[in-house]
Amino acid sequence: MSQQPTEHVQCLIIGSGPAGYTAAIYAARADLKPVMITGMQPGGQLTTTTEVENYPGYPQGTQGPEMMEDFRKQAERFGTDIRFGYVTSVDFIGPVHKVVVDETTTITADTVIIATGASAKWLGLDSEQKYNGFGVSACAVCDGFFFKGQDVAIVGAGDTAAEEATYLAKLCRKVYMIVRRDEFRASKAMQHRVLNTPNIEIIYNSETQEIVGNGQTVSGIRIMNNESKEERTLDVTGFFVAIGHKPNTDVFKGWLNMDESGYIVTVPGSTRTNVDGVFAAGDVQDHIYRQAVTSAGSGCMAALDAERYLAAKEHVA
Repeated sequence: MSQQPTEHVQCLIIGSGPAGYTAAIYAARADLKPVMITGMQPGGQLTTTTEVENYPGYPQGTQGPEMMEDFRKQAERFGTDIRFGYVTSVDFIGPVHKVVVDETTTITADTVIIATGASAKWLGLDSEQKYNGFGVSACAVCDGFFFKGQDVAIVGAGDTAAEEATYLAKLCRKVYMIVRRDEFRASKAMQHRVLNTPNIEIIYNSETQEIVGNGQTVSGIRIMNNESKEERTLDVTGFFVAIGHKPNTDVFKGWLNMDESGYIVTVPGSTRTNVDGVFAAGDVQDHIYRQAVTSAGSGCMAALDAERYLAAKEHVA
């Protein structure tokens, strides 16, 4: 397949969640004429979320897809050129950065803002996807409030699972923690915190077989003991998956510094990467907070960093 002629832009934004759209709003207002490549899931993880009640400015809450539509309209209002597509390769070897979209279109850019996010790891159950957003969640901080006073279950054995279980325990009547092996992977400090929380019940050597419900809401989960093969059903209204996230950074490997999990490493206090003119914002470089509001904040930072970089290089027209 022959490549189309190369197009050159001042600011290219890869990804379209809260970080990407906020970067676009700031970059467009700074007259950087940003071009955004949305990725295969325009709007990012929030488009799979129903109620969002913890983002400032929405006193009655909002729906995740509607919120991302608001972000998109605001970015377009200031002139962002939003294009549906997927980045298939990059070349960051020179001062001008080359990005190939859908294996056919080459764009060169003075600055690149990477906001490709991270994807939650799931168990792979059909029922898990069926009830995703309707009782199944990968973010206790985001959705725990909706299960106040109820019984819930969480699957996972690492620090994140332990932290989310103790968070849920403050809101929920009972938290079942499903651990696949006969021990935690979490740090000793986090293990002690879970073990000392009276309304958390740890179920070891067990795996979730199915989430059950009425087609609209969750009413329980069926689990199986890995040793005895005995099955039982837990009556819960919420099911949280905390087995980790995978940053969407494969296409940037070999070009950008990353940690052992694949998150892009940025210079502390900034969004700068190890490549001049390439910036990273949102969950793609944040494995700690992973909230829409923190992603939006870092998207703002990335656009300001890009603007200052261009000003210093005297590239701004």
